[in-house]
Amino acid sequence: MAPRTIKQLFEIAPANVLNYLNVFAGAINRFSSSKHLFMERTIIKDLKDHKGSEVTIMGWVHTTRDQGKMAFFDFRDFSGKVQGVVFSKPDVLEVAKTLRPEFVVAITGMVNERPEKMVKEGVLNGDLELEITCIEILNTAETAPFEIDKSTAGKDEEVRLKYRDLDLRTERMQHNIRTRSEFVRRCRNFLMERDFCEIETPLLTESTPEGSRDFVVPSRHNPGAFYALPQSPQQYKQLLMNAGFERYVQIARAIRDEDLRADRGYEHTQIDVEMSFVTEEQVRAIIEEMITTTVESMGYTIKEKPFPVVTYKESMEKYGADKFDLRTEEDRENGVLAYAWVVDFPFFEKTDKGDWTFTHNPFSMPKEEFIDDLLKGENIENIIAQQYDLVCNGFEAGGGSIRSHRTDVIKAVYKVMGNTDEQIEEKIGHMLREFQFGTPPHGGIALGVERNVMNLTGEDYLREVQAFPMTRNGQTAVMTAPKPLSLEQLLELGLSVTKKKDGE
Repeated sequence: MAPRTIKQLFEIAPANVLNYLNVFAGAINRFSSSKHLFMERTIIKDLKDHKGSEVTIMGWVHTTRDQGKMAFFDFRDFSGKVQGVVFSKPDVLEVAKTLRPEFVVAITGMVNERPEKMVKEGVLNGDLELEITCIEILNTAETAPFEIDKSTAGKDEEVRLKYRDLDLRTERMQHNIRTRSEFVRRCRNFLMERDFCEIETPLLTESTPEGSRDFVVPSRHNPGAFYALPQSPQQYKQLLMNAGFERYVQIARAIRDEDLRADRGYEHTQIDVEMSFVTEEQVRAIIEEMITTTVESMGYTIKEKPFPVVTYKESMEKYGADKFDLRTEEDRENGVLAYAWVVDFPFFEKTDKGDWTFTHNPFSMPKEEFIDDLLKGENIENIIAQQYDLVCNGFEAGGGSIRSHRTDVIKAVYKVMGNTDEQIEEKIGHMLREFQFGTPPHGGIALGVERNVMNLTGEDYLREVQAFPMTRNGQTAVMTAPKPLSLEQLLELGLSVTKKKDGE
């Protein structure tokens, strides 16, 4: 008969099994010493469902107010805050007086309704109070470098980014990051409900002509050769159209070595979308519906629907820029979102050296009436592309185009930009090769997550809607990068470093 008790098990177990059982029993005893470890935790936002009951919440001490024979606290977890009070329990009050802001605690208490005259209208749990009967300190905290219970907007940027995880505890930053999450989730769900397929594309890829400098990664297995980090998934998503997926979406990371400014960083995230067998109007229609559905479901107001459509020429003549703000002062005060489409962009523009380059994307399709001009290399300055930008509140919220699915058109674009046949083959030979096998007409758009969330939150800086952004000097938050590699790493990669002299 199998043993039925722990005692019987110990009596028949070999010595080595006894050792393991003793270790296990010790672990159980240690866990049992924390009385809240296995207790059911109540989330603060759900306290309204537990009026008159004893609950245990776990989180941080937000503020403390010691009034001698009584002590008041605000506690918070990811879902919200609640006030707690200690009185008539001297032993609990003694522990309560040791609490400081940012201590991590488990609090047990009765959920009581606050007197009517003390109810805080419009505040989560403003009508509730936790009568504390037990306090367990799960972890203590040093004094933070800034006040967590206040906004850190305007505080020293280097300090905020050095202690970014603490900065993220503040109510404003919690709101910004959660708004970002909600925006992305709703956009993704909208597309997935319409037969889009979410596909990840490589982060280690080939250096491509996307318009900015590449960040490069040395290859240990191929000394002297480098990968590039993607400025966008542009070529991959077009190849996915060639692969027959027809509707693609990716919450994609894009990495560009470009000058940093308020609305631009080395890294950003985009909602990357591509579709086959579509016109420009169809792409804009589904994205407009996605944006409208998403932001209105989040409680925002859109100034004008359908979104106004303005040509690039009109926008430059009227606003002096291809991104503009259609809001009135009252709209700004009320957080209104003013979206518009800018269309009919010039395909090419002159570089500082006098050469032609693309304005948006070398894989765009010219408008039908300009295809012959492009193929002949004529009338270059007047060629209009099927390119479009979504603008909102003065920011570019997204940009896209109908792509060229014809190899002769793609080659002609690179010819205009001064490339020889050999250079074209070197740069995009893989695209030309794959596009010989029945590539469907296709187009898409990339929506910048950060810029869209900046509009939703009213923030002016990209870093306020990213969890771990970089400083204006390109220094990472919390961690120390960039920094030199060790000699061993350099030798392993077959690299040597030569420092630039001043002025080089």
